[in-house]
Amino acid sequence: MKNPSNRRHFIKRTTLSSLGALLGAEIVYALPEGYLPLALSQEKDPATPFGKHEEMVVLNDQPWNVEAQAHLLDDVVTPADKMFIRNNGIIPENIAVDKWTLTIKGESSRQEKTYSLEELKAKFSQHSYHLVLECGGNGRSEFYPPADGNQWTVGAVSCAKWTGVRLRDVLQDVGIQDNAVYIGYYGADTHLSRDPNKNPISRGIPISKAMEDQTLLAFAMNDRDIPIAHGHPLRLIASGFPASVSGKWIHTLAVRDRVHDGEKMAPPSYAVPCEPVEPGTNVANENMCTIDKMPVKSLITYPKSGAILRENQKLNIRGHAWTGSQNISKMAYSIDFGATWQSCNLRPAVNPYAWQQFEAEIDFPQKGYYEVWAKATDNEGNSQPMLPPGWNPKGYLNNACHRIAIKVS
Repeated sequence: MKNPSNRRHFIKRTTLSSLGALLGAEIVYALPEGYLPLALSQEKDPATPFGKHEEMVVLNDQPWNVEAQAHLLDDVVTPADKMFIRNNGIIPENIAVDKWTLTIKGESSRQEKTYSLEELKAKFSQHSYHLVLECGGNGRSEFYPPADGNQWTVGAVSCAKWTGVRLRDVLQDVGIQDNAVYIGYYGADTHLSRDPNKNPISRGIPISKAMEDQTLLAFAMNDRDIPIAHGHPLRLIASGFPASVSGKWIHTLAVRDRVHDGEKMAPPSYAVPCEPVEPGTNVANENMCTIDKMPVKSLITYPKSGAILRENQKLNIRGHAWTGSQNISKMAYSIDFGATWQSCNLRPAVNPYAWQQFEAEIDFPQKGYYEVWAKATDNEGNSQPMLPPGWNPKGYLNNACHRIAIKVS
């Protein structure tokens, strides 16, 4: 049976814990002729091959796109079972780590050079950092009119410990010319059509980003081999930019003398209108600008939305705040829909591009329904808006304040 990539998925959202039971029903749904049922099309439940927490939410299975919920992201370092999956193609199979190589080439490379994984690990110093990765479309579901793409809520973000070698060190070993502008990546994932001549995604980063200390060629996550869904055995990590630039299953890097022209580099992919537009506007590609960094943002991870308190009971909240550059300087909460704000305790970042933890103790004035809102401000004075900002056709860069519901009774 055919399996077109642009089909509508007959299950848009379901938790992993309910997925198997639902698909195991005698009659699930009468599918249009030629369509494969969700999850059965790859004959896998993502909880099994990827070891994901049962409360993770499946948005799509071709390719796999799975998100966390806010309360699952309470850990300072995101564990593998609670890390979102964002793929554009089919995950590679039968990876031979001992034969895996990375080739550096391109117009602005002084030579073409190939390294084995063991050579990368032995030749260059290894570094570890806590680094946020966030999908550019995280929060897309809050835009109206609805934007195209997977309807992520708040869970397409993580902060794991990544270990690898600095991309800068490898590029300097190869040698790059003065006209180098961009680094483009090529991974081993397969296009949904299974056409070997098509790349599902081939993005990259400006040379200035490539030279930062925290930009890694990573081979470990949380002190273990990177899980297959997250790029094993080698991936690029360029925190602060949309996670799509942190290519998985990397086998080739191209040092370009121009902005990389790989798949999903051109608008409308990972691009927003160059100037503000009215919601619902059709924006021509030539009027779109590529996203170069992620905005200031925060997330309440405890308690889970819907908590019920006794009258006069204090509420302790906690969460994370992060930004695509610099650091978070202030964190605040509101229980009156933004009319007034109170300060949270905020911890410094472990390293650049790590998220920062915040906490606060809240007193509620009387019984009733409340919403706790969280707002981060970075050291350049940029704060989160109360509502989704800057409508755009692909629903990128939503950094509206996160909120949870609380009932005091």
